[in-house]
This record gives sequence, C-alpha cells and structure tokens, in this order.
Amino acid sequence: MIAVVFSGFAVLAGVHTMTLRPGLSQVLVFTVSVGALLALQLIHNTRLAPRPGSRTAYATLALQAALVYLPFLMFGSAWVGMPGFFAGNLLVLTASPVSWVLFGLVVGTQTWAQYLVTPDDAWSISYTLISATITGLIVYGMLRLGDLVEEVKRTREELARMAVQQERLRFSQDLHDLLGYSLSAITLKTELTRRLVTSHPDRAGDELIEILEISRQALSDVRMVASGYREMSLDQETRSGCSVLAAADIQIDLDISHDRLPPQVSTVLATVLREGITNVLGHSKAEHCAISIEQRDRSVLLRIVNDGVQPAPQEQPARRGTGIDSLRSRVGRLGGRLTAAVGPDGRFQLEARVPLPADGATASPPGTRSGSRRPGYAR
Repeated sequence: MIAVVFSGFAVLAGVHTMTLRPGLSQVLVFTVSVGALLALQLIHNTRLAPRPGSRTAYATLALQAALVYLPFLMFGSAWVGMPGFFAGNLLVLTASPVSWVLFGLVVGTQTWAQYLVTPDDAWSISYTLISATITGLIVYGMLRLGDLVEEVKRTREELARMAVQQERLRFSQDLHDLLGYSLSAITLKTELTRRLVTSHPDRAGDELIEILEISRQALSDVRMVASGYREMSLDQETRSGCSVLAAADIQIDLDISHDRLPPQVSTVLATVLREGITNVLGHSKAEHCAISIEQRDRSVLLRIVNDGVQPAPQEQPARRGTGIDSLRSRVGRLGGRLTAAVGPDGRFQLEARVPLPADGATASPPGTRSGSRRPGYAR
C-alpha cells in the first residue's frame, strides 16, 4: 500500500514534467532522481530504515534534500511537489520539536520556489503551500502507519508467547498441587496395605478400596487440568487428607467452623490443604498434625500445624512456581495471604487466609459443627 501511494506521487510528478516536453537528458535526470527518491522512501519503511537521530538517518536526509532541490533548477514548477517527501521524512527521522520546525522550513521553501516561478499567481502559490503540507503529512502518516503495524504484530506475537507460557505454568502448578498429594497418598496406603495383607486382610481390603478411589480422583484431576477447569470440595479434601494422615500413623486434631463457601474459595483452600498434607508426608517425620478451618470477619482461615520438622537441605532445588510459591500465587489472586514458617516451638505452620465475597456465605451445610473435632481420625 505504501509503495502504491509513493509511486502515485512519482507518477503525478512525471505527468507534470511531461507537459514541459522535456528532452532526453531531462527525462534521464527525472527517471534517476524519482527512482532514487522512491527507493529511499521505501527503505525508510522497511527493516533497513535508519534509526531516528542516527548518522545514517542524517545522511539519507541530506541525500534526499539534494534529490528534491537540485532537479528544481532543471524542471522548475514541474518539480515543486517533490519536497513533500523530504518534509514527511524529517518528521520521522528527527526529534521533536526540531522536526516540526524543519518541516515548516521545507514547506516554506517549496512555497517560495513556486513564488519564484509564478510570482503573480496567488492561487498557484496557495495551492503549493497546501499541497506541500498535505503531502508531508501523508508521507509522515504512512511511515508511522507502517511502524504501528509492525508494533502491533510484535505485540501480538509477545502476547501469544506469554499466553503459552502462562498455560504451561498453570499446567505445571496444577499437576504439582494435585498429583503430588494423590501420588503421596497412594504410596503411603500401598505400603500400609502391604504390611496388613497377611495379618489384617479385611483392613487391607479397605485400604485398597481407598487407593482405588484416590487413583480415580487423580485421573479426574488430570482430565480437569487438561481442560482448564477444576472445582474442588474443601470438605471432601479434608476427609480424604485425614484418611491419608491416619494411614501414616499421624495423630490428627481437626477443628472446622465455617459456612458454605463459594466454589472459588473452596477450591483454593482445598488446594492449600492438599499441598500442606503433602508437605507433612514428604518433608517431615510428623507424629501429630492439627488442622483448623475457621470463618472470621468475612474471611476463612486455614491452618495446618505439624511437628517432626526436618532440617532444610543445604542446596535447595530450584523450583519456582510450584509448592508454596504456587499456593501463595493462588491465594493472592483471591486477595488473600499465605504464610509458611517454622514457629518458635519447632513446629511447621502453614496458614492461608482468604476473604469471602459479599455474597459468598450461606447457611451451614449439614454435618458441619462450629468448633467441633471430627471423630475417627485421632490414632
């Protein structure tokens, strides 16, 4: 499109020149000058364009100035429209406000040249003034349009790259937060079943049933991660987590006091609970674990406290975006806060507080008792 517009200006100059019935030498000079101007103009709108304010930019502007002013001595009024190219390039390749001052000087010299040719024709002088201004602005607009198109293209490519990277991060976080718990639970329950299969076959059968349920849940989680949609029940994850902790011979204190939670809050807290239990199983030799979920002042507080904290290895694995970092990001997206640290008593405490939306709480679901300890888990 830019090539067609600039070529159109060159054709108009050629038609105007032909009205003078030029000789062969004049046609040759016209062809070389217009060809060089058109080539420079097209280069200014490609990746080969000089950087504004650089020496190359000033060199091309000097060459273009020679091409738009020197042929005027031969063609006179037929060449008076060509400085518009030069004026438009000045706006692009020089810094503002100097560029606008130079633009005005070029338009002024073009109008003065027309005055020298037709001093008594006010209409021609006025036409040249308006035409030079419009031509320069058209050239400037076309050059800027090309730059904007390239910028939009680069922005779209960057957004696409960021979207792919964000999806990879989401998938990695979900796999870590969901499958880490499931695989740890399956491992523990399988080891327990192996020990019970000869001495307590009935209980071993019950454990196998739970392993099958966890496996099915893990398969369902993988499918939901792949589809980008996942909704988890905090109450269900609490029961499942307590069962896994009990299978690992960890004494559990459970204290739950909250109303029915919005799906997004329930899902985030269930994810925090899963990761917290996975940490208890994988990064400690816990004998006791306390889990409390309490609703306070339009927010829900989840706290997991366990003993048996192991000393941290000297070289921590570089895993950004998973584990505690992933949970902190999830909680933060809902306006909440997550902390994880070893307390003065040597116990590890994971705490997540998530605010409730204005219409987030409803009546308590059946079976949820304020300040109660769920029976059947302490061992």
